[in-house]
Formats: sequence, structure tokens, C-alpha cells
Amino acid sequence: MTVDEKVGQLNFYVGDLFNTGPTVRTTESDKFNDLIKQGELTGLFNVHGAAYTRRLQQIAVEESRLGIPLLFGADVIHGFKTVFPIPLASAASWDMQAIEKAERVAAIESTAAGITFNFAPMVDISRDPRWGRMAEGAGEDPYLGSQVAMARVRGFQGESLSEAKTMAACVKHFAAYGAPEGGRDYNTVDMSERSLRETYLPPYKAGIDAGAATIMTSFNELNGVPASGNEFLLRDILRGEWGFKGMVVSDWQSINEMVAHGNVENIAEAASMALKAGVDMDMMGDAYLEEIPRLIEEGKFEEKHLDEAVRNVLKLKFDLGLFDDPYRYSDTARESQEIRAKQHLDVARDVAKRSIVLLKNEDHLLPLNKETGTIAVIGPLANNQADMNGTWSFFGEAQHPVTFLQGIKNVASPNTEVVYEEGCDLYDDSKDKIARAVSAARSADVVIMAVGESAVMNGEAGSRSNIQLPGIQLDLMKAVVATGKPVVAVVMSGRALDLSWLDENVASILEVWTLGSESGHAIADVLFGDYNPAGKLPVTFPRNVGQVPIYYNHKNTGRPYDGDYSEPKSERVYKSKYRDVQNTPLYPFGHGLSYSTFEYSDIRLSADTIGFDQTLKASVKVTNKGPYDGEEVVQLYVRDLVGSVTRPVKELKGFTKVMIKNGETKEVEFEITSDDLAFYTIDMTHKAEPGAFHLFIGSSSERVKQTGFYLKN
Repeated sequence: MTVDEKVGQLNFYVGDLFNTGPTVRTTESDKFNDLIKQGELTGLFNVHGAAYTRRLQQIAVEESRLGIPLLFGADVIHGFKTVFPIPLASAASWDMQAIEKAERVAAIESTAAGITFNFAPMVDISRDPRWGRMAEGAGEDPYLGSQVAMARVRGFQGESLSEAKTMAACVKHFAAYGAPEGGRDYNTVDMSERSLRETYLPPYKAGIDAGAATIMTSFNELNGVPASGNEFLLRDILRGEWGFKGMVVSDWQSINEMVAHGNVENIAEAASMALKAGVDMDMMGDAYLEEIPRLIEEGKFEEKHLDEAVRNVLKLKFDLGLFDDPYRYSDTARESQEIRAKQHLDVARDVAKRSIVLLKNEDHLLPLNKETGTIAVIGPLANNQADMNGTWSFFGEAQHPVTFLQGIKNVASPNTEVVYEEGCDLYDDSKDKIARAVSAARSADVVIMAVGESAVMNGEAGSRSNIQLPGIQLDLMKAVVATGKPVVAVVMSGRALDLSWLDENVASILEVWTLGSESGHAIADVLFGDYNPAGKLPVTFPRNVGQVPIYYNHKNTGRPYDGDYSEPKSERVYKSKYRDVQNTPLYPFGHGLSYSTFEYSDIRLSADTIGFDQTLKASVKVTNKGPYDGEEVVQLYVRDLVGSVTRPVKELKGFTKVMIKNGETKEVEFEITSDDLAFYTIDMTHKAEPGAFHLFIGSSSERVKQTGFYLKN
């Protein structure tokens, strides 16, 4: 291979169907032909279609000098044409089998349309709901995030990458992209190495351990060095410590953006730094294409770094089976049969209903009776198809999702009158529609309010400093609640919201996130009791934005506050507290109610003391006190009481989702070893330390039974 041909294998361009960032070069699709013939690109992303990708592949294989097949990439974040719940929503299912099944469907549909390389899963831990891309991840906890990362990688990649219905997963964004200052997307990240390793790195490592073929660098800098030029991340940790053998791709122009960050003077320096650091593929930047051949010719760059990157890219294509059959992913017959197949929509409905979290259910308002006389369905998201697909659903089509209104109509009795009013718009402050909504509410026996965020109000570049209901939706809520009619709030969002007013004034609240193609069917399944909700929050919901960042696995302080918030505000208490709001969250991590009541026994331990080579068994009995069959996510937490460095007040170490019939009792057992108790000690060695531990099992991070044990040398 010539130097130019080598560099061409590192050059990844966007197609012309849609862009997800600023465009360096704009070209008509058919003009890619010459670039492919000349070997100037390794593939295209954000293009699809079996016939189209086959035509482009044919040019690469039959008309270029080397005949190297192309990669076709895409952001299939939560489904292809069959759109699944956003990743934060599916994480709320705490159901790894369901998540893996969803990504299996996504892979089947995507590969039928020619896509071989998926820019997912996003595994960034986020503790700041102001950050819009919280919607794409699994929330705030490294353990849950790691389990979800593995499930998603397994779903995309299956048993073998070379199978025609699997595609390469890309763990992103490496690293710590979910911790930008101020919750503002693309912003600076600055943290200790201990925080990085204990909280933010585990899900990336889990995804790689699950076999992820590729990894994507992040836009942010970390401790002064942009991720796309960060040798500590890419050489020392990723390649060195973790032994990653796959391919690394930059995010959109993130190599070029190092100039704006200010750690390099020009694009040539950026290209050199990124390629040396271990970024194999340049997405949409032209940095390698334009600078690396010249730098090599001038003796300013060693060709061995280029060769290493090319080997990683070619190995990915080989592992995908493209050298054996470059057309295996461009099958028009498959495409016509497998896109939005009925069985795929059935899976989407199942995952969607499992993702819904019942936050509050005062006086057992839910489930609703299908014979209810009149139901008013109100809100800007009640009869809104396009926004049901949610953020990062470019391939989903606006005409397909089932709206909340339609789903409710489908399930309610023919004798039930379902009335609808929009109430307000999502993007303006006009209150002209509120009066009609209030009138509809007054005529109803129960009101369902569909409120929250539209698809563009979260996701990339969707950071918000105000995390209450957007626009005048809270005004609409207040007007409807003032009628005195029972109200169910159906809240759609891609982040934790400040729902304090709703919690104080609304009888029942369902957090439905964004559910995708089968939104209406899934919400109706839950509203009318055909499915007993079992979702649990993967993020903490604050009382207001002033508590942010707020997360369950925080550290104690030297002055912890456990007092009563109702104490006189004139009294100055020298403890770690606010004067105007409680320390506690509105809804804690792991919270989620059921139409059933689950009662936990005391915890039983197999021993009070274990050694480093022994296993502790902890069990509880969980009884469904009725009145419905239901699933419960039983959660295990531990606390290391004394460490060489301070430890969190709780850490999730295990969970299991169990179906328990009405009146039935099931025993749930967990196993804990010293590996589960390991952390980065004072000298940054990852190990457990002997001492006393608390152990908690319960239905959320706050509602737990507690016991203790001792780890000895």
C-alpha cells in the first residue's frame, strides 16, 4: 500500500442523508464514486439502503486498485426503523435480557440496510441531568452502567461479527464525556484519577470485556488534554492496561477541534498527536488525509504509527467478513422482509412497557378501569407522533409511532369516551389552549396529562439549565389540577427532571422517558393494568436544579446532616445542608413502585465474617402482598465503613429482577466476594481492605434492609 492508500483507510466521511455535526466538505452522493476509486476513504456513515450500499461497495471492490471493501456506519442508538426506548429508558428496565434483545433487533434491521458499524453503545456515566446526552446512557451508577454496556454490546455483535445479522459495536465516548462542567455539552472535564477509575471507566471496560470491536474518543478534554490526543487514555489505559486490540475512531472532527481546545497550534499538529496517541480513524476531519502524507515525506512523522492504525482498520473489516463477502450486508430481500417486522414491533412494545417507572400512585389511582366513563387526555405530547421517536432516531419515521392518545383509545372500553386537548404548544408561551383543556378535564372522570420534553430538548447539544417541565406546561398542569379531578401525569423526558410540584399536587406520576415506535401501546398496557410496572430509576431525581449534581453513591462529609428539615430556618446549623431545600432527592436511584406491594424479610447472611478467598451469601425473602402478580428488582448495596481513602455511603453491587405472583414469597440470594469490595486504595492499588461493612438489600437505594459483616485477612 502506498502512504496515500494507507491514509485513505483511516478517512471516514459522512454521507449526504443527514449530518450530525459541522460539515467539512459537502458533496453529492454520486461524487463519492471518485473518492472510493482513488482509495481516499475507508467508508461512509449515515447512509443506508441495501441497493445503495451494494453499489458503493461494488465500486470499492471492483474499481479501486486494492479492492478493499468499505465500512458503512451509523448512529443506531435505540433502534433502526423499529425505534426502541431511548437508552436511559431501557436502563430503567434493569432487564439485561430485554436490552440485549432490543439491540439484537436493531442489528438485524441495520445490517439488512447495509450498515456494518454502529456508533453505540454510549456508556458515559452522568450525574448531572442538565447534560442532554444523559438520554443516551444508562445513568449515574458504574455497576448498572457496566451491566447495560455488556448487554448492548452482546446484542449488537451476537456470537460472531462475521454473521450477516451482526454489526460492530462502538463503545463511546472515551472518556468521562458525561461529566462536563456545568452540564454543558462538549465542555471541560476535570477530575481525580480515582474518580475517573472508580466511577467513569468501568462501563467502558465492561463493554470491551464483552467484546466490543471499536471504541470512540470523546469531545471533551480530560485534565487538560483533549481525549482524541490523550495518550494516558488511549495508550496507557486502553491499549496497555486493558489490552484492547480493536479499532479507535474519533468523534466528529474531534481531532481538528484540538486546535480550538488550545493544546496544538494547527491541524498538522492535531493529526500527528491523535495518530500517535492511538486514534486509528478520523471521522469527518480530513486531518489525516491532508497532513499525514506530507508529515511522513518531511520526516516529521513515523510511518509505523500509520501502519498500526491501518492494521486495526483492516482487521475490523476482516472480522466483519467483508473480505470474504463484501455484499453480505447489502441484501434487498432481507431489507424488504426484516425492517419493522411484526416480531420486532412486539419486542419494542415489551421493552417499552418494562422501561416505565411508576414514581407515585396515591390512593391507588392506577391502574385505571377500562370501563371509566370519560377520560381526558391532555398535553402537547398526547397526540404527537414525531416526538415519540426521541433523540438520535434518524432512521425512525414520524408517521409510524403509536401516540399515547391512540394507545389509550385502543384499550379503553368502547363505552368509554376519550376526549383530547393539546393544552399548550411545546415551543411557545401562548396560553390560548389552556381553557379548552380545563373544560375537557372538568368533563372527565380522570385526566391523563402527557407532558415533558420533545425529542430535541435532550440528546446531543440538548443541555438545559432549567430542568423543570419546559415552556408553560407547568401552568397547564396547575390549571388542570385546580379542577379537582384525579390526574395521572405521564412524563416524557431524556433526563431526570425537577418534578417537585407534580409530586406535591398530582396523584399518580409515570416517568415514561421516550418509548419509541410502540409508545402508545406500552403506556396503555401500564395505565390499564395489563402490565404491572416494574421499572426502577437509573438516575436520582433532584428536588430542584440547585441540588445538582446529586447521586446516591456520594461520600459522607466530616459534618453530615441527618436532621429534620422542618427545624426553624432562623437557626444556623453548622452541618452540610441547604437552608432552602432538603438534602435528600425527590426520587432516589433505584426507586420505582408497583401496583403490588412487596415486603422484604430481614437479611440472612451465611457468615458474619469472611476471608479474602471466601464467598458471602446474603439472602432475603420477598413477598408479594398483592393484589397483582408483578416483578420486583431486588437491589444489593454495600458500604465499606473505614478505608484508606473515604468510601461512598452505598454502592450497588448486584441486582436481580424476579417475578412474584400475588401472595407468593420468593427467596433471593446474592454472593459477595472480596473482588466485589475492591476499590482504589490510598496508593491507587485496586484491592479490598479488611474491615467492617454494611450490607443492604431492598427495593431502592433508600428503601433497604440492613445488616453487617466483616472482611478479615
